[in-house]
Amino acid sequence: MGKETKIFGLRAIIEAINAGNDIEKVYLLKENQGAIAKELLYLIRKNNISVSYVPVEKLNKLSRNQNHQGAVAKISEIAFVELDDLITEVIEKESLPLFLILDQITDVRNLGAIIRTAECTGVNGIILPIHGSAPINADAIKTSAGAAFNIPICKVNHTLDAIYQLQAADIKTVAVTEKTSHNYYDIDLKIPVALIMGSEHKGITSSILKIADFKGKLPILGDIESLNVSVACGVALYEVVRQRGLS
Repeated sequence: MGKETKIFGLRAIIEAINAGNDIEKVYLLKENQGAIAKELLYLIRKNNISVSYVPVEKLNKLSRNQNHQGAVAKISEIAFVELDDLITEVIEKESLPLFLILDQITDVRNLGAIIRTAECTGVNGIILPIHGSAPINADAIKTSAGAAFNIPICKVNHTLDAIYQLQAADIKTVAVTEKTSHNYYDIDLKIPVALIMGSEHKGITSSILKIADFKGKLPILGDIESLNVSVACGVALYEVVRQRGLS
């Protein structure tokens, strides 16, 4: 995989954003109030880039004490796609599109495992929120066994808007959640669908559950109340494979 790529310095990060690089996250010193710092912050907001304000000690560590000028950025190791382009391309090529929406999966290794399973089960695209999601960094890519390079991934500012876009394209959304009495295995998955998986701790956000077309739970026969999200995602995706007769 190679090491994470980092950029140090205000002007260098500005140039990287303007050049179209996929920036995973920018770390800023809050006290930075100069004109160049404000220009960078404007570009961060314009491009919906995740940002964190950190103390100088954190920046020193990230930059290995190089001259960071109060700003360090991590460049994404993969290129993300635009949601509009993803939906259009998939619909044109596939009679039964399969998307995967991940609602704030925060564990890097869970994310990597999910990406690996998604690639193995023919998922046409993965949709992640820009904020509140684990980064697709070297650890995630390693856990995915390189699958992150083989499947389209897009980051969106608002997951609800992404769901509305999918629904407008006649793709039904299916929330895999324990917060329902309906059995997941009773849902017809032989239609264009987007599966929704929730975070490790809170599950799927209530606002997303409200607008999902279908909700289904996986049966739990033991005392533990829920499965690990990557395992649950694997079970849910392979049910799609089974129903569609693709095995």
